[in-house]
Amino acid sequence: MLKRLDLNLLPVLEILLEEQSVTAAAARLHLSQSAVSKQLTRLREVFDDPLFERTAYGLKPTPKALSLAPELRQCLQQLAQFTRPDTFEPALSQRQFRMHLVETTYSLTFPHFMPSLLAQAPGVSLNCQTWRLDTMDRLLRCDIDLAIGCREWDERSPMHVSHIPDDLCHVELVQDYPVCLMRRDHPALTQEWNLDTFLSYRHLQVAFGGLEHWLLDDVLQLEGRQRDIAVNMTDFQSALTLCEHSDLILCAPSRYAFAVMKSFELQSLPSPIKLIPGAYLLMWHKHFEHDLSHKWLRELIISQVLPSITPRV
Repeated sequence: MLKRLDLNLLPVLEILLEEQSVTAAAARLHLSQSAVSKQLTRLREVFDDPLFERTAYGLKPTPKALSLAPELRQCLQQLAQFTRPDTFEPALSQRQFRMHLVETTYSLTFPHFMPSLLAQAPGVSLNCQTWRLDTMDRLLRCDIDLAIGCREWDERSPMHVSHIPDDLCHVELVQDYPVCLMRRDHPALTQEWNLDTFLSYRHLQVAFGGLEHWLLDDVLQLEGRQRDIAVNMTDFQSALTLCEHSDLILCAPSRYAFAVMKSFELQSLPSPIKLIPGAYLLMWHKHFEHDLSHKWLRELIISQVLPSITPRV
């Protein structure tokens, strides 16, 4: 089989396994659907198996294809390491990096490092997606190069920094804490602001960055209390608009909140519970530690973002 195997087919198989769609795989590979279909035909011949079956919901991997997936990923990683160049010249590179970021970090980081990236490496591109439930798994599988996610320093949180898997490296880019947002004529603004007032109103919650609930909720649970969540959402812009037109209270990261509040009729108040600030972390797998192009990108992000962030008290 080795004589018949074109190594260029392996990344196609990997992406087909991820996307389970010829159309989506073709888009990621920057190929036509016809070209991907032809490569799939060749893969079927090599492995003597259909590999995928067409269904109403896309391509369904065969048992053979599913059994190949772990070894395929390991093989591609080893090939990447084997062919890794001894030098890296940003100005000549055409590498595409894959990143996942929590929604609120785009505005905190990209304006600071992207100008330098574009100037130093005009051919480099970033394929970015918003943080997903499987982002940590994809980091551990080396399916993505980098991610910027939220973690906590407060010992009361199950999302504490110390719980990051050992196979992942990380650097703190910025710390942040939650604030409470409400419309400017909200009745709570005429009351004493404390925990009882905070909990007497219904809340609007945004789940982001793989966090199904906030540190605030973890601490409240330890005290036998909880917020009344009226609406759960995944989009901050929509949540801010709803907050502006209702009596719902929205907890949001302060840096993001203060940056966007000028576009909304909103008022901020501090959290009624004392919390240790959390952190936005840049994370990557140890597999990439000695990849020169990867090292260049992460050092660029760190060197440009860290000095630009003004500490908050």
